[in-house]
Amino acid sequence: MKKIFESVDKTIFLVAGSITLLLAIVSIVFTEQVASIFSGIFNFFTSTLGFAYIGFALFVIVACLFVSFSKYGKIRLGGDDEKPEYSNISWFSMIFAAGMGIGLVFWSVAEPMNHFMVPPFADPQTPEAAVEALQYTFLHWGVHPWALYAAVALPMAYFHFRKGLPLLVSSSFYPFLGDKALKGGFSKGIDTFTVILILIGVATSFGLGALQIQSGLEFVFHISGGTLLAVVIVVICTVLFVISSTAGIDRGMKLLSNTNTVIVFAVMLFVLLVGPTLYIFNITLESIGDYIFKFIPMSFFTDANGTVAAHTGENWIGNWTVFYWAWWITWTPFVGSFIAKISKGRTIREFVLAILGVPTIMSCIWFGIMGGTGLNMELTNPGSVIQNGAVDTNSSVFQMLSNLPLSGVISVLVMLSLLVFFLTSADAGVQVVSTMSSRGRENSQKLIKVIWGVILGLLAIMFIVTGGLSAVQSLSFAFSFPFLIIICLMMAGFFKYLKKEELDE
Repeated sequence: MKKIFESVDKTIFLVAGSITLLLAIVSIVFTEQVASIFSGIFNFFTSTLGFAYIGFALFVIVACLFVSFSKYGKIRLGGDDEKPEYSNISWFSMIFAAGMGIGLVFWSVAEPMNHFMVPPFADPQTPEAAVEALQYTFLHWGVHPWALYAAVALPMAYFHFRKGLPLLVSSSFYPFLGDKALKGGFSKGIDTFTVILILIGVATSFGLGALQIQSGLEFVFHISGGTLLAVVIVVICTVLFVISSTAGIDRGMKLLSNTNTVIVFAVMLFVLLVGPTLYIFNITLESIGDYIFKFIPMSFFTDANGTVAAHTGENWIGNWTVFYWAWWITWTPFVGSFIAKISKGRTIREFVLAILGVPTIMSCIWFGIMGGTGLNMELTNPGSVIQNGAVDTNSSVFQMLSNLPLSGVISVLVMLSLLVFFLTSADAGVQVVSTMSSRGRENSQKLIKVIWGVILGLLAIMFIVTGGLSAVQSLSFAFSFPFLIIICLMMAGFFKYLKKEELDE
C-alpha cells in the first residue's frame, strides 16, 4: 500500500479531494443558497463579461488555425520520427466520446426544439425558425468547443511529449517560470484547481446522465423508479467505468469508444432511413450553409443593442451562446488533458485540423438527423415532440423516437449509446485526475483510479439524492472564468516556447 501511494502527489490528492468533498457537502446542505450565490456570480460573468467569453472562443479558433498552417504545423508531438499510438478511427472515436459525451444525446433533439420555440431572429415555430434552430445548434456544438479543447490539449501534449515535462496543466507555465512550474505552491495550486474542476464537472454530468437514462427507462418501459432508479444506474455505471479505467485505454476506453461509434452510426442511419429522409437532407444542408456563411457574424455577435433580447424576451445570447462557451471551458481541463494523453506522434497540423474538423462534421450530421427529424414532426404535426408548450430535455429524444417505426428498439439503442457515452466520459475523467494526482505520470496506479472512480460515483449519488445538481452546476460554471485566464496563459506559454523550435531547425 505504501508503495502505491509513493507515486501520488499527496498535496493534490488530499487537498483536491477534501475541497471537492467540502464543496459538495456545502452545496447539498445549503442547496438554494449555493445555487443563488454561484448563479449570481455566473450571471455576472455572462451579463458583464459575456463579450470576453465570445471574444475568447473566437480567439482560440484563430490561434489554433494559425499554428496549424504556420511552419510550426509540421512539428510532431514527440520525437521527430514518433508514430501515433492509435489508429485514426480509434483516435477520433475516443476524442469524440470524451469531448461530447452524454450531452450529444441529451441535447440532440432538445436544443433544436428550444431554438425552434424561441429563435433569436425568426418567428417562432416556423420553417425559418427550424433552419435557424439547427444553425445555432451547429454553432454551439461545432468548431468553437473543439478549439477550446485543443487550446488546452495542444500545450499539454507539446510540453509532455516534445519536451518531456509531466502531463499536467502547470507544465504549460514552464516558459514563464522554468523549474518553478514543475514544483512548488503555484504549480500545485493550478493542478489542484484543475482536479477540483474536473471532479465537479464530471460528477455533475454523471448525475445528469443518470437522470436521462432513468427518463428513457421510464418513457420506453414505463418503469417508475424515481430517485432509487437513478442511484442504481449510478452504482452500476460506476462499477463499469472503474473496471474500464483500470483495464487501461487499449482494453477500456478505446473499446468502448469504438463500440459507441458503431451504435451512433446505426442510430443515425435508422432515423435517416425511416424518418423524413428528404427533409433531413435539405434542412441539414441548408443549415450547414448558413452556419458556414454566417460563422463570423454569429461568432462575434453579442446582442449589443438588445434586439435579440427584445425579440425573445430573455437574455438569449447569455442563456445559450455564452452559457455554452462557459460550459465547454469547464470541460476543457479533463477533455483537453485526455486528448493530449492519446495524441502522441501526431503533428501539430494533423492534431488541430482533426480535432476541429472531424468532430464538428460528426456533430452536424448527428444534430441534422436527430434534430431535423424532430423539427419536421413539429412542423407537420404540432405536439409530436413539444408537450404542453414546453420541451422536456430529459425525454425529448425518446418522444421524437416514439413517432417512428420500431421506436422501442431504437430507443434501447439510444439508451445504450447514452450509457457508453456515460462510461467514456467518466473513464476519461478518472484517467486524467489519476494522472494529475500522480505527478503527471501517464500510467497511474490502479488503486488510485478506483479511489477517484468511487469518489465520482458517490458525488453523483449525493447530488441526485439531495437535489443538489443545479447548485453544483452553478458552482462549476462560476469557475469557468478563472480557467479562461489559465487557458490564455497556457497558449501564451506555448507560442513563446514554439519560437525555440525555429532555432533547432
